Amino acid sequence: MLISDFDYDLPADLIAQYPAAERRGSRLLDVGDGIFDRTFSELPNLIRPGDLLVFNDTRVIKARLMAAKETGGRAEILVERIQSGRTVLAHVKASKSPKPGTRLLLEDDVVVEVMGRDEDLYVLEFSVEVLPFLEAHGDVPLPPYLGRAADMEDIERYQTVYASDPGAVAAPTAGLHFDDAMLDEIRGVGARHAWVTLHVGAGTFQSLREENIRENRLHSERVDVSVECCELVNETKRSGGRVIAVGTTSVRALECASASGSIQPYGGETEIFIFPGYEFRTVDAMITNFHLPQSSLLMLVAAFAGKERILDAYRHAVDEKYRFFSYGDAMFLTPDTNT
Repeated sequence: MLISDFDYDLPADLIAQYPAAERRGSRLLDVGDGIFDRTFSELPNLIRPGDLLVFNDTRVIKARLMAAKETGGRAEILVERIQSGRTVLAHVKASKSPKPGTRLLLEDDVVVEVMGRDEDLYVLEFSVEVLPFLEAHGDVPLPPYLGRAADMEDIERYQTVYASDPGAVAAPTAGLHFDDAMLDEIRGVGARHAWVTLHVGAGTFQSLREENIRENRLHSERVDVSVECCELVNETKRSGGRVIAVGTTSVRALECASASGSIQPYGGETEIFIFPGYEFRTVDAMITNFHLPQSSLLMLVAAFAGKERILDAYRHAVDEKYRFFSYGDAMFLTPDTNT
């Protein structure tokens, strides 16, 4: 199985540069017993009483900072993970790779010292508590394919309305379509909500390096699946309802916690890589955005809904001029019953 098997042609003008005017104002491609063009406002019509929607409650931090070197050069810091109050793992872009002991200067006389490397990332120590400083001085780290700096609108819209646990450097974008009224409408149908946490890392935008899919390894991300979530999943299964994952991050969290065959509480790291041939243990349906060609997330949805079925749906979306990627339109997927 090759990366090139998961390619499709995407005109650049279909990459959404900005969010829709309203969160629920996007389109929804329903891929079930056929392919149906809908609006996201129609989503409650696809939800059944007894279903459980599982959301990722991670909160995007303002992870991007511009720094000055003591020698006068400039550097860009993209925080990947806060390890402690003052220590982070980060990507650093500079004209020369900074060595241990290098000091980077930020606003308010804050100093960041390079402590060393952890594989592709730098270990940085701040002279102040990191999270409050990022919230006051950092920028929202928009995906690289947008090719623009974040503006005031992005501070609100590149964040789900239910985000509560800070730690992500990329949004769980399927959740961006939900507003508070939509959450209430789904409850009104008779469905319940559950929460997982997966802190999305910048590695989600990195290309796979090896052409043979099985030779690739994904970046590690922090996951928390609570006892309460597991109980709700098990109750839903017993009563005949569906577990509907909102976003591929929720899928990965649930399936990571189900590695033993049934879902168990889990807190730790995951590198779970889902591609065709994977047997899903917990997820019965999913809501997701459109993903980059040859990406691990496209492989995940192909594993769930069937490779040819997904590629057909993507071709349809291109023909119908759906909006793609983080600020783009959404899909509602049910499994391919023919695989």
